[in-house]
Amino acid sequence: MGGVQNPTLKASEWGWQIDPVGIRIAMNNFFDRWHKPLFIVENGLGAKDELIDGGPDGKTVEDDYRISYMNDHLVQVAEAIKDEIPVIGYTSWGPIDLVSMSSKQLSKRYGFIYVDRHDDGTGTLARYRKKSFDWYKEVIASNGESLVEK
Repeated sequence: MGGVQNPTLKASEWGWQIDPVGIRIAMNNFFDRWHKPLFIVENGLGAKDELIDGGPDGKTVEDDYRISYMNDHLVQVAEAIKDEIPVIGYTSWGPIDLVSMSSKQLSKRYGFIYVDRHDDGTGTLARYRKKSFDWYKEVIASNGESLVEK
């Protein structure tokens, strides 16, 4: 953990560097070393999401930053598959907001579903679909065809 920060990469609010190409490089390195199919687990972005009015459930989060992060990483997974890396699966970090293990915060949100609960324990526990919910649903339904290369 830790290590040297790459000054050419962007970072999240919590200092985690964002490197979509890095997932492809890691996948190639892992396969070259162990020659086993890969299953990517817990890839995603923790961010402070703002609940607003206007979603399909009455409220939503316009989390374009999460969509961009996941799109760019999944595009690189597709590139690794073109590199002939056998990929048997991919999962995001929790699909529903949960307590962050690293920071012990609820305000560091990961999911496609917003949970109305705050760091101080207040909130109703109501759930609301974020914009990324429908985006990810379409990625799954299209088997990645809806991803956008940038």
